[in-house]
Amino acid sequence: MFGRLGAPEIILILVVIVLLFGAKKLPDMARSLGKSARILKSEAKAMKSDGATPTAPADPPAADSSKRTIQAAPGDVTSSRPVSEPTDTTQR
Repeated sequence: MFGRLGAPEIILILVVIVLLFGAKKLPDMARSLGKSARILKSEAKAMKSDGATPTAPADPPAADSSKRTIQAAPGDVTSSRPVSEPTDTTQR
């Protein structure tokens, strides 16, 4: 019953999707779906490598520690931004 999808059925499904979501939102939706797939792939790869070989923790960077970069997701460099660390302003 549902096993045979031909060209007319696929075209009808695509037309309904375009009508529901609009042509302007479809590229954004595809972009976010791609980001999600990349995140999922990198997390699965990290989980596999965590169980395969134990690695020593990396040394902290010797550069200026007042400027760090926070990444929203592994491999996602478009949303990373520099942040400033809070300073201790209490008097001893």
